[in-house]
Amino acid sequence: MLARDGTTVFLNGRFLTQSLTGVQRYAAEIVGALDRRIAAGAVPAPLAGARWVLLTPDSARHALPLAAVTTRRVGRLRGHAWDQVELAWAARSGQLVSLANSGPVAHRRHTVVLHDAQVFRHPEFFGRAYRLAHGGLGHALARTARLATVSAFSRGELAQVLRVPPERIAVVPNSAEHFARVAPEPAILGELDLAGRRFFLVLGNLRANKNLAVALAALRHVPDPDLRLVVVGEGNARVFGGYLAGLDLARDPRVILAGRRSDGEVAVLFGAAQALVFPSLYEGFGVPPLEAMTCGCPVIASTASAVREVCGDAAAYFDPHDAAALAGLMRARLDAGPPDAALRARQDARVAAYAWDRSARSLLALLAEPRAG
Repeated sequence: MLARDGTTVFLNGRFLTQSLTGVQRYAAEIVGALDRRIAAGAVPAPLAGARWVLLTPDSARHALPLAAVTTRRVGRLRGHAWDQVELAWAARSGQLVSLANSGPVAHRRHTVVLHDAQVFRHPEFFGRAYRLAHGGLGHALARTARLATVSAFSRGELAQVLRVPPERIAVVPNSAEHFARVAPEPAILGELDLAGRRFFLVLGNLRANKNLAVALAALRHVPDPDLRLVVVGEGNARVFGGYLAGLDLARDPRVILAGRRSDGEVAVLFGAAQALVFPSLYEGFGVPPLEAMTCGCPVIASTASAVREVCGDAAAYFDPHDAAALAGLMRARLDAGPPDAALRARQDARVAAYAWDRSARSLLALLAEPRAG
């Protein structure tokens, strides 16, 4: 449905109750880019008269600095209950945009971004309750909402599992240029005893799809006692005890579990690492390789389809089940030294292929289209 003078476009702000990881960062950056375009009057004509409101639960932990989008706290519920009841009611008079995989199924003027089809393709990665809830929600939203996703790969996957024509799913990609604004925090090198050492970096939450096991196995094929593998991601023995125990981290003292780190610390690690190792089994997009390229860090990535789509010719690739192949690429990177000008040019081209402003413009164009049916 087209927005008209007096119409409101509501943005689902439940992501502000959660830790700012990949999906939540996407939502925050898209809202920020929308806000800049709205403030500048750079919106499609059908949306020119709309008001924009970011609706958040009362439990929101974060706030966004917005100039043109109004933030409003509503309701007392939490989680999916807030989405399905209080958000649906608060947004009933206008369009609703949900950017982080979930939203009310009863809202009939709803655009929702589903980031991947992982819960359908790899249900073994999730607990039963999560799998049932998000699987059912995805199918319900496919029937009631207009869909978008973050890559051509994810569009194809979602079209298959949700039985939706791919042309009905818009692509509104991620980006990584936010990393160029990060202020470095160099103390991290001393804290982790990495000053003067060679190390590889693994970045991502400690979940099964991130495939840390193959990186650990590859490290055992690279016998340099001074080499380190630094693992940055949310998770520790207390929170992810069973999963980490299964990885048998104690077998190699060269592994450093750095936990969750700030963007400034990660930027410094990118700048000092031999390469980012990105061994994911499944991704909807794969932002860390782009962030690494922004900092000039070489990328050794799995052949997961979305990762290849994003990284193009600017990464070295290995089968995510082949630890020996990954080890060979790690040794080659150690021998090669710093990235040359040709690699940096390829990285710059991949980074430039994505921009939050272009993604916001694509989303605005989608919202300005008449709703089919």
